[in-house]
Amino acid sequence: MNGLTDISALLLSRIRDVADYPEPGVMFKDITPLLADPEAFTALSDALAGIARSTGATKVVGLEARGFILGAPVAVRAGLGFIPVRKAGKLPGATLSQAYDLEYGSAEIEVHAEDLTRDDRVLVVDDVLATGGTAEASVQLIRRAGAEVAGLAVLMELGFLGGRARLEPALAGAPLEALLTI
Repeated sequence: MNGLTDISALLLSRIRDVADYPEPGVMFKDITPLLADPEAFTALSDALAGIARSTGATKVVGLEARGFILGAPVAVRAGLGFIPVRKAGKLPGATLSQAYDLEYGSAEIEVHAEDLTRDDRVLVVDDVLATGGTAEASVQLIRRAGAEVAGLAVLMELGFLGGRARLEPALAGAPLEALLTI
C-alpha cells in the first residue's frame, strides 16, 4: 500500500452498493465484503489505529453495532482499551445514558459508568457518519462521564446528509476524520 489514495481505492473496491435497502430509494453501503477481505480489513484497522495514535487517545469507543466491529481491532492495533457504547438496556450494572432525537422519535445510548474517567482521551469509531445524531450523543456521553473527546473517526462519511456540520460544534475542535467521503 502506498498512502491514503491506495487505501481509499482498496476500501471503496470492497464496499458494495445495495439498491433500495432498507427501503425504496436508499442506496445502502454494505461493508461486509470489506470485512471478509483480510487485506482490506487490515488496511482499514491500521488506518483508523493511526488516527487513534495521532489524537493521543487512551481509549476507543465503538458505537453499536458496526462500531464494535471496527473499534475493537482499532483499539488492539493502537494498544488501547475498547469501550462499547450500546443501546439503552443492553449493559448490566451501573450505566450513564444519553438520549438523542431521531427523525421520528428518540433513542438512548449507554456506557458503563466506570469505563471512562477524567484521565481518558477518547476516540469515537464508527462505520458511517450520516446525520451525526448518534455520534453527537456519544460525544455528550463521553463528556458527561468526565473524559475528554480526542476525536471521531469513521470509515465513510455520507457528506450529503450534513453530519459533519451538525457535529462540529459538539466536537469543539476535536478532529473528525473520514477515510472515505461519499
